[in-house]
Amino acid sequence: MAHVSLLSEGNPDQIEPAVRAIGFSDIRIALTKGYADFTETPTQLVFLGIIYPIVGFVAARAASGGALLPLLYPLVAGLSLMGPIAALGIYELSRRREKGLPTSWLNAFDVLRSPAMPTIAALGLVMCVVFVAWLYAAQMVYRATMGDVVPGSIWGLLGQVLTTSAGWSLILWGHIVGFFFAALILTLTVVSFPLLLDRNVGLRVAVWTSVRAVFRNPIPMAAWGIIVAVLLALGCLPIFVGLAVVMPILGHATWHLYRRVVEA
Repeated sequence: MAHVSLLSEGNPDQIEPAVRAIGFSDIRIALTKGYADFTETPTQLVFLGIIYPIVGFVAARAASGGALLPLLYPLVAGLSLMGPIAALGIYELSRRREKGLPTSWLNAFDVLRSPAMPTIAALGLVMCVVFVAWLYAAQMVYRATMGDVVPGSIWGLLGQVLTTSAGWSLILWGHIVGFFFAALILTLTVVSFPLLLDRNVGLRVAVWTSVRAVFRNPIPMAAWGIIVAVLLALGCLPIFVGLAVVMPILGHATWHLYRRVVEA
């Protein structure tokens, strides 16, 4: 079997995908189709919609005391950075439904047999590195604004953050840094994971196509990022249960947004 580098194209005959200009109507269509996919095969919440909230809840509990307490919010917010990885099975369900194939929640695991799985895993590793970098940056922002003192409880932390000038500085700079990381992940992954699942084009082509998609459609992609952030925030209420619906719908919608952006 011929060796194919992760950084090269998965198929030597495949050219770099063309990227379309989209508008807000394309985002609306993607969300509508994503909701339709969710209602057609709602059992995928067993695969993603329950597992993901449990992971988030465990992370929140782990950071509810001790030295990790200041990282509670960054941990919860940073979980959204891993959303594209968690949604891989959802992309597969939408892909199968698009082709008219029989679809059940078990088909979400078919993604593990994708020929692009090594490349997908490599991109997932990059995202894990970005996630760790985000936590490190968040810790640096906390120390620069609040010092090394760790409150004894979450209520003590909230009191210091919301009632002191240092706390408001933490909120401001924390969200500025967080915006940078969110924009980075959006740029790198908005279409790269679906593209790899659809066509084994290699890591370089997949990421570069995603970058081109964002730069060609900066305003629609910014709107998409805001929609994702708002829906994920709402999905965290109460205690992440809403993600059981939000995450699958966003996963399906991301697949259909990919179809609107990248030419077949």
